[in-house]
Amino acid sequence: MPNLDDSQHDQFLRLFAQSEAALHTLLRAMLPSREDANEALQETVVVLWQKFDEFDPDRDFRAWASGIARNKALALLRDRQRDRHVFDNDLANRLADRAELQEQRHSSEREALEKCLQKLPAPRRELVLSAYRQGTRMDELAAQRGQTPMSLYKILHRIRQKLHACVRRTLQRQEPA
Repeated sequence: MPNLDDSQHDQFLRLFAQSEAALHTLLRAMLPSREDANEALQETVVVLWQKFDEFDPDRDFRAWASGIARNKALALLRDRQRDRHVFDNDLANRLADRAELQEQRHSSEREALEKCLQKLPAPRRELVLSAYRQGTRMDELAAQRGQTPMSLYKILHRIRQKLHACVRRTLQRQEPA
């Protein structure tokens, strides 16, 4: 086990928390069952923690962790090769590559959406966040704002259209020529 101080421990937890969903997505793409993916994720976390003192902070943590997760998934597949429902390594690698590309695309979309949300006037941004992130029911939100639910639906529809167009423009600017 690495001998890490509190700041390194906090750094590990922060980096892992930012990468956990992507790692789980990768493992779900490579492995035939949710249970296998969960098992591989647990084993991955142990290895990440054990080797964190070897991690180069100038590298991308998610890429480093994905490599370890991929190796754990391949090892699990080899161990379960007797089961005819297990993917072969080539297929598992192709699925993992595809999952990583999808995660990168979703990550870019999330970043673009965050930028576009910041461009909204504060009242509009707060409305979107209340409706979608906080999960406030529309009738409650309408009552809080002194509006009808239908008027809020219409406002949110227009905001979603603007956000969609903004995200699309942002992503197009990011694409290599």
